[in-house]
Amino acid sequence: ISTTAQGGVNTSVNQPSGHCFVILNNPLLILLFLSGNIIGSGIFISPKGVLDHAGSVGFSLIVWVLGGGICALGSLCYAELGVTIPKSGGDYSYVTEIFGGLVGFLLLWSAVLIMYPTTLAVIALTFSNYVLQPAFPDCLPPYIATRLLSTTCVLFLTWVNCSSVRWGTRIQDIFTVGKLLALVLIIIVGMIQIAKGHYDALDPQTAFEFIKDPSVGQIALAFLQASFAYSGWNFLNYVTEEVVEPRKNLPRAIYISIPLVTLVYTLTNIAYFSSMSPQELLESNAVAVTFGEKLLGVFSWVMPISVALSTFGGINGYLFTSSRLCFSGAREGHLPYLLAMIHLKSCTPIPALLVCCTATILILCIGDTHNLINYVSFINYLSYGVTIAGLLYYRWKKPKLVRPIKVNLLVPCSYLVFWAVLLGFSLYSEPVVCGMGLVIMLTGVPIYFIGVQWKNKPHCISITYLGQKLCYVVFPQDDPSEIQPLTEKSEL
Repeated sequence: ISTTAQGGVNTSVNQPSGHCFVILNNPLLILLFLSGNIIGSGIFISPKGVLDHAGSVGFSLIVWVLGGGICALGSLCYAELGVTIPKSGGDYSYVTEIFGGLVGFLLLWSAVLIMYPTTLAVIALTFSNYVLQPAFPDCLPPYIATRLLSTTCVLFLTWVNCSSVRWGTRIQDIFTVGKLLALVLIIIVGMIQIAKGHYDALDPQTAFEFIKDPSVGQIALAFLQASFAYSGWNFLNYVTEEVVEPRKNLPRAIYISIPLVTLVYTLTNIAYFSSMSPQELLESNAVAVTFGEKLLGVFSWVMPISVALSTFGGINGYLFTSSRLCFSGAREGHLPYLLAMIHLKSCTPIPALLVCCTATILILCIGDTHNLINYVSFINYLSYGVTIAGLLYYRWKKPKLVRPIKVNLLVPCSYLVFWAVLLGFSLYSEPVVCGMGLVIMLTGVPIYFIGVQWKNKPHCISITYLGQKLCYVVFPQDDPSEIQPLTEKSEL
């Protein structure tokens, strides 16, 4: 294991041919990677939550379209940040560069403890629910069975990503194509239904009949539910250093993938409503399975398999990017340097992957899917807003800095107005769920001063030192007297 505290792969070690750590070198590969990270379990979970909070079919479709538009505004801002501050780590790297260590650490703290483990847990639970649903057609799958299958899936994909970067990206590419084909099947079947005249729920006279009285707070929660399905639009910013020619390929992938995903999501929801009434959709435990049972007949088994493929690829993508966030945080000194180590031969960040895997398995044991989505979406939007506010501050702080991409000021300002309204009313509607995320984020303040600012900590509380001792147990041929606290240029 070699530390990479100065960035990139340590060139003093022998790497396998192909330089596995730099892998995103093809425009189509980059587009598939980003689209695959956006399209995951969300389109099979969120329609129910969006409809429940939006209150009507018509307004839920508007939420889906506007949600994609908001992501497009955010992605334009992130494209500027990605080529201006070309570091892996996404939001965390940008906020650390712009606002300093404490704000960056709080963002990293919330991502490591809340955003990524919770999102991975939701996707893994969706995977297990859809795989097990055919075996339990008349009831929900057992709690223990779903947790065990989810844990097995997370452990397997962690092993794959620890073994080879190339394996992880190939899984992502293959399953991206598979789930896009599944969504295309849903859309085509839905369009056939509409052509036959089966669109009662989509008729303008009935589409805006509200199931319950709408409120601004409920509409805000509808956007949070939709945002979960769109989460992942900024994932290329987490692996900027692994993208060849990011100044050209990063914006190109964003400009193509966001409109594509928005179109696919909107058409998929229209297809759902071509065969299900709003009440049927709200009562369904697995929307795509219900859709398949009503329209595909003997081929209804295609739907649970397709969703399983989609979520399997989603878990892989989140593991890939979340481990890179831990890697970037450790490289900046905000996490133990143990997490900035990569395997000597496979060039994979094994310690970071193991931390992400462990946190996800812990989250799997608590909370239900609906509350977890509101919980993680609130923190996601909070980090997006802070990052885009940083773009405006950086423009003022360094006006002469070369910016290969420079968006109009209306783009970040429009996003921040929507961001402030959304978070304010979400916090008002779900004070406990959303407030808990803020509390956990603020617990990072004392951790920052103890773990980061306190430089001369005793070895007994140094996680990195303890990790090195553990590595010595794994590699007994090393001399224990040579194991010292890591510096930026040291190797274990």
